Amino acid sequence: MSIAYVSATLDDGIDTVWSVLHDFHGIDRWVERIRSSEPEDGAGPGAVGSTRRLTMEPDSRVVRERLVGYDAPDRRYSYEFAGEPPFPVRAFRGTVHLLPVTASGTTFVEWFAEFDCDAALIERLTTTFQRIYVGFLDDLRKHLIGLT
Repeated sequence: MSIAYVSATLDDGIDTVWSVLHDFHGIDRWVERIRSSEPEDGAGPGAVGSTRRLTMEPDSRVVRERLVGYDAPDRRYSYEFAGEPPFPVRAFRGTVHLLPVTASGTTFVEWFAEFDCDAALIERLTTTFQRIYVGFLDDLRKHLIGLT
């Protein structure tokens, strides 16, 4: 398995950041490139086994992701592609995890993908997933500024 990993420190406290991230189906509220997120097979912030149907900007491409792990006390969840993956991977699991930075009252967030693909694609897909997650964290930072 290969790993594409990004992390950042956000100025907001962990409870504020988790209040946005905890809802697996609410990603369209703060990620600019996602036009809509529709729950399938269950709803609710941590409904493990539920699927979200994401419609992407600008091309209306649809991506489906299933929530496979959710730990609210640890402020972490994991998901996988449901159905046909939008990337040439054989296996994929994305994880979002928050940790408090107690000295400053800020939040450390890590977002990473563990995936399996052809050896020739590892570098390209690692870079692609990292770029996507950096964009998501930039969108999250902008969204959090709007909450204060």
